[in-house]
Amino acid sequence: MKHSVEVKNFLRHHFRHFNAAALVDAAEAYCKHMQVGGRMLVAMAGAMSTAEIGLSLAEMIRADKVHAISCTGANLEEDLFNLVAHQHYRRIPNWRDITPQQEQELLALHLNRVTDTCIPEGEAIRRLESLLIREWQRAEENQERLFPHQFLYRLINSGLLKHFYQIDPRDSWMVAAAEKNLPIFVPGWEDSTTGNIFASHCLRGTIKDPHTVRSGLEYMLELAGWYSRESQISPWGFFQIGGGIAGDFPICVVPMLRQDMEMEQVPLWSYFCQISDSTTSYGSYSGATPNEKITWEKLAPSTPRFMVESDATVVAPLIFAYVMADQPVKTARPPARARRLRPTKTTALTTSV
Repeated sequence: MKHSVEVKNFLRHHFRHFNAAALVDAAEAYCKHMQVGGRMLVAMAGAMSTAEIGLSLAEMIRADKVHAISCTGANLEEDLFNLVAHQHYRRIPNWRDITPQQEQELLALHLNRVTDTCIPEGEAIRRLESLLIREWQRAEENQERLFPHQFLYRLINSGLLKHFYQIDPRDSWMVAAAEKNLPIFVPGWEDSTTGNIFASHCLRGTIKDPHTVRSGLEYMLELAGWYSRESQISPWGFFQIGGGIAGDFPICVVPMLRQDMEMEQVPLWSYFCQISDSTTSYGSYSGATPNEKITWEKLAPSTPRFMVESDATVVAPLIFAYVMADQPVKTARPPARARRLRPTKTTALTTSV
C-alpha cells in the first residue's frame, strides 16, 4: 500500500490517546497476530464497498493479511457495482440538506442514494443482473447449487465483466478475493439487491428452484466445518467493521461448536477488534464492549480485545495501512487493464437535482 510506512509513522506519533490510541493498539496487535502465524477474518457491515474499501482491502487480501470475509449481501454486490459502473455514480456533498422532494427526484433518475453516493440503477444493478441471471439459470439446468459469492466468483473468473470495468480491477476487493478463492460467508443475502432480484425471478418462474442459491443456514454449516479445520492449523483473529449480522453470524460459530456440538477442543478467537460508531450502551449490541463476548465463550480473558468508536470509513483504511507497512516495497505497478478513468461526477443539490 503506497505510503503505508509514512501513515504508520504518523499514527504512532500523533494517535496517542483515547480512540486514536485504541486504533494504534488494535493495528499493532493485528501485526503481532500475523507475526506468530495467525490469520484474520474480516466481518464487514455497513456500506463499506460503496465507500470504496476495496482501495485498501484488496491489497490486504493480496498480501495475505486477510484470509476470510463475512459480509452482508450489500457489501458483496456493491463492490462489483462500483467496478462496472463507477463513471456513472453521483456524489452529493450536501446530502444532509436534501429534501424529500429531492430524494424523489433522485429516484426518478434511477439513482439509489447511500449517504453521499448514488448507485446508478441501470449501469450497475441491471448490468450485473443481466449476467447473473444466466449463471443462475445455467446452474439450475446443471442441477448445481452454489453460494451467492461463488456465483460472483464464477462471473469474475469468466471474464464477462472485464468489458465493463470502470476502475482498476486491483482496487476491487471481490476481484482480489476471487483470485485467492478466499472463503466468504454472506449471512442474510436474501435482503440484498441481488437477493431480491433472485427472489423476483423465482416468483416469475424464470428460476424454478429457489434452492439453486444456497442458504444462510448452509453458510453456517460451511462456516462450522471451515473453522473446525482451520483453527487447528492457525490461530484466527476477528476484525469487525460495524455491527449486525455480518459480525454476529461468524463469531458465534465458536460457542456453537464448543457448547452445542460439545467440541471443547475448538479454540476461541485469538484476536478481536471492532470499529463501531454506535456509542456503547446496555442492550446496544453493535456498541457492546468486547468483554461481554467472554461470557458467551467467543473470546478468552487473555484475548487481545479492542473497540474503536469512530467512523469505519476513516479507521479501517488507517489500520490496513498500518498493517501493510510491514510489506516489502514494490516497484511501480504495471499499467492498469481498465479503461482510462474519469473523475466520479459530483452533483450539488440546492433546489433541484
